[in-house]
Amino acid sequence: MRIAIVGGALQGMEAVYLAKKAGFETTVIDRKPHAPALSICDEPIVMDPTKDPAGAKSVFDRCDVVIPACEELDLLHCLDNVLSGSSVPLLFDMDSYEVSCSKNRSNEIMDSVGVPLPKPWPECGFPAIVKPSSQSGSIGVSVAMDDSDLKRGLEIVEGIGDEPVIQEFVHGKSVSIEVIGDGTRARSFVTTEVVLDTNYDCKMVRCNPDILSPEEDEEFGRIGRDVAEAMGLSALMDVEAILTPKGLRVLEIDSRIPSQTPAAIQAATDVNLLEELAYTALGRETGRVRRNGSSVYRHVVMKDGVLRACGEKEFGHVRSPRLVKGFFGSDDAITDYEPGKAEWRATLITSDVSESEVDRRCADTISRIMDECSVEEFIDGTPEMI
Repeated sequence: MRIAIVGGALQGMEAVYLAKKAGFETTVIDRKPHAPALSICDEPIVMDPTKDPAGAKSVFDRCDVVIPACEELDLLHCLDNVLSGSSVPLLFDMDSYEVSCSKNRSNEIMDSVGVPLPKPWPECGFPAIVKPSSQSGSIGVSVAMDDSDLKRGLEIVEGIGDEPVIQEFVHGKSVSIEVIGDGTRARSFVTTEVVLDTNYDCKMVRCNPDILSPEEDEEFGRIGRDVAEAMGLSALMDVEAILTPKGLRVLEIDSRIPSQTPAAIQAATDVNLLEELAYTALGRETGRVRRNGSSVYRHVVMKDGVLRACGEKEFGHVRSPRLVKGFFGSDDAITDYEPGKAEWRATLITSDVSESEVDRRCADTISRIMDECSVEEFIDGTPEMI
């Protein structure tokens, strides 16, 4: 099977990695010649489909499926139009994406099916989270401890031309679950834990059978299915939540391929979400049998003589990466490391039979990097408030 991946940044690298694990051939299209996914795919194409839709369609006609790995609305609408009526499935649901792009709209849908959400402002009081309605990740997000913080947070959101969402600051374990829908029915997959750096950006994903209790895991899966079916999801989405002392509180949904959790899931369980999505669109089943292993997926950066854990935004500065097996003892890595290079980045993917064993292997990998690169310090920061 050949898959066309449109977008060569973080989501594009994730899609290429998953496609290769599934045995797919990969074509990546990006308008930027140095987009990182171009260096790890089978067929890199520098092209802007919005400016050359006919050229893009000729590429898509050679593929079995197409997936956007991007979030630019003009490009997404272009792909939707180019593949309208085509026999080549677009692994994307524009209607669901537009709902998930608005935290206000998605909160309305989640509230309608009884999803537990953080309390809204002003009921929640301080501390509160101020975030833009239509941005992804940690863009424009701030914590308000008092009225002056709240005012600054609102100014940040206004500065990026968005509407604010103000909610209770909920603390606890950050978890995610992916859901695939066929327009009518939906399937929830595997829960992962998302670990944040000092900038509230994801630095690590953990996948193991003990992320949640069996009861919490069942509830989280049901939440994902209920929301997807209420939306009429015909693609892939992820649901992000916090496990608080009072139970799960769902933060947001995103109807697009995530950039980190699927690789951790694949490493721990052999469940390949890109493969599942493609086969669902083609009316087939993968036949994969889930195993209950454990994995850790983490980003690191070597800079100024110090090895640091980093979030995906920092890792996104990787240049001409390659896929490397057995990198300093990890299973797989996406990295621009070269011996003697002063600055480099890597995503390390490691799996084993248990959480303790995978943690031991991860610690050994960091130690090997420090020893072989003559590094004396490893910094692994966390947010000020958890």
